[in-house]
Amino acid sequence: MPPTLPRTLPAPFDTVVFDLDGTLVDSEPDLRAAMNLLLDDLGRRHVSRAEVVMMIGDGIPKLVERALAATGGPVEGDPSGPVDIYSAYYAKAPGDLSTMFDGVPELLAQLQATGARVGICTNKPEKPAWDILKLFKVDHYIGAVIGGDTVPGVRKPNPGHLQAVLDALGSTPERAVMVGDNANDIDTAKALNVPAIAVSFGYAHGAIENLNTDVVIGHFNEFWDAVDGLA
Repeated sequence: MPPTLPRTLPAPFDTVVFDLDGTLVDSEPDLRAAMNLLLDDLGRRHVSRAEVVMMIGDGIPKLVERALAATGGPVEGDPSGPVDIYSAYYAKAPGDLSTMFDGVPELLAQLQATGARVGICTNKPEKPAWDILKLFKVDHYIGAVIGGDTVPGVRKPNPGHLQAVLDALGSTPERAVMVGDNANDIDTAKALNVPAIAVSFGYAHGAIENLNTDVVIGHFNEFWDAVDGLA
């Protein structure tokens, strides 16, 4: 029998843009570990996984703001101080405790094999995003990463964030699919009329049914059927 050919993206799609935290990687353990080091410095209680999951998705400044609010309120002085301290802690170990969700390396390899353009649209700063992708040895599958600090003042749910990824990949909204786990991802995609796939295992901040997504998948082995349905 002839070898099985890899599945390809159905027309008109040739581009897939992924969120990172809660979509490709369960990064919460490292985000929480760095946060608890900051809270130790401030003499405050630690935050739990359940709390941090609800804080993730809007970048590091918002994550720090929410953690401080949950443990006693903002600190006196320069509000960027805790953000800088947290960022330094996180930069030292952005992936030591994190895990890649099941099926991610296989899907990325399949997409590369079919010539698809693959990008990352994340509110995480660009450098730690690349560091995590390199740690899990999947960075060579990724054509572009646009982080929350890549384009000044532009981050999800601003549609300019996703557009910047598409521009970097040499693609357009008409040819793209967005894969994410929370409202920021889906709303960003919808603002550009990009079809959206939501994963059910991420950090949705509520019922996945409440997201205005086109389709929900519970494992990345469901991706190909989902994108076929979008076409």
